[in-house]
Amino acid sequence: MTQEIEIEFKNMLTESEYEQLLNYYSAEKLSPIRQRNHYFETKDFHLKQNHAALRIREKNNTYQLTLKQPNPNGAGLLETHCTITEQEADNWMDENIIPKQDITDALNQMNIDIQELKYGGMLETKRIEFTLNACTIVLDKSNYNGHTDYELELEASDETHGNQVFEKLLAAHQIPKRQTANKIERFYQTVQL
Repeated sequence: MTQEIEIEFKNMLTESEYEQLLNYYSAEKLSPIRQRNHYFETKDFHLKQNHAALRIREKNNTYQLTLKQPNPNGAGLLETHCTITEQEADNWMDENIIPKQDITDALNQMNIDIQELKYGGMLETKRIEFTLNACTIVLDKSNYNGHTDYELELEASDETHGNQVFEKLLAAHQIPKRQTANKIERFYQTVQL
């Protein structure tokens, strides 16, 4: 189990804005990372009510269970990660959930019984990453439940610096700042548990 604080800035993009950024940063020459997020929630959306999210990320034949929660000590999200096997991931998706202590403890603190979790489905992302001004820039094209969307993410170790780089990037490419829900929120807008 590992924990980290994630500070990121997000903005939805149109397809043409996405292509513009790929071309400007020559990012189309970079090898994309393909990842699948498998999402879990209770029937009554108790995770969402706690501003939390739970997923298994499948990337490069590895599987990582991640619980995202508000950071109790400031900016960003507190992420609790646990590497699991492919068989464990399959069991989770079949709703034969194998508890992982740190995840279970965090869910219990939110009064969520791990056995109440239901598999919501999968979102697949083609991700391009590169570094700009000591920040990680991420261009995502995601497909889920018949939808395709495009997103810019900027990950930073410092909130103030990250926000400055993010604002300059949007302004330089004349991309309007848009209220952007995270992937799990967008995903669950398209399904019913």
